[in-house]
Amino acid sequence: MSEGVLLLHGIARRAASLRSLERRLTAEGYATLNLDYPARRLGLADIAETIAPAILGFADGVSRLHLVTHSMGGLVARVLLARHRPKSLGRVVMLGPPNGGSEVADALHRLAPYRRVFGPAGAELVTLRGTVQERLFGTVDYPLGVIAGRRSLYPLASLLLPGPNDGRVTVARTRVEGMTDHIVLPVAHPTMMWNRRVQAETVHFLREGRFGER
Repeated sequence: MSEGVLLLHGIARRAASLRSLERRLTAEGYATLNLDYPARRLGLADIAETIAPAILGFADGVSRLHLVTHSMGGLVARVLLARHRPKSLGRVVMLGPPNGGSEVADALHRLAPYRRVFGPAGAELVTLRGTVQERLFGTVDYPLGVIAGRRSLYPLASLLLPGPNDGRVTVARTRVEGMTDHIVLPVAHPTMMWNRRVQAETVHFLREGRFGER
C-alpha cells in the first residue's frame, strides 16, 4: 500500500493550480487526491465538513496520509485535522499559508467586491480572530513544514503588508506555534506551487520531516 498525499488549493483557485505539484508527487511514488472544493461559497468549517468524507475514504486506501496545501488550503487543513484527523496522518506541508491571517484581508474584507469574490472564507482571513475561531484551527501537534515566499507580484497589495511578504501574506504570518520547520524562498504567492525548488523542498519534508534548505 502506497503513501498518499491530499492536496488542497487556495481561495479563488481550483485543483488545476496544483496539477504540476501533483505530477511531481506522483512521480515520487505517492498516490494523490487533488480536490476541488467550494472555497468561495462556504466558510472554513463548512468547507472542512464538505470534503471530510472523500478525504477519510482516500485515507483508508493508503498507508499514510500526508497533506500539501497552498494559501487558504492550509487553514482548511488545520480545521479538517482538528475535527477529522485520520489515524494514518503523516506529514503536512503548507505553501504560503495565512496562519496568522493577512493584512490585505484586514483592509478589504468589509468591501462588497471582496466579499463577492472571496465569500465567507475570505472574511475569515483577517489577522484579528476571536476565541471561537482560534479553537476551530486546533493545535498543531503533527509534523508541519511551512514554506513562505518573499517575492511579490502585487506591489500595491504589498504596501499593506509589514515586512517581507509574497504579495498576499507576510513571512511572519505564515508561522504557527507547533510547526516543525520553516523556510523562506524567493517565490510569489500565486505561483509558488509551480516552482521546482518549492516542489523539491515539499518532497524532502514529506520524506525526511524537515526541509533541505539551510
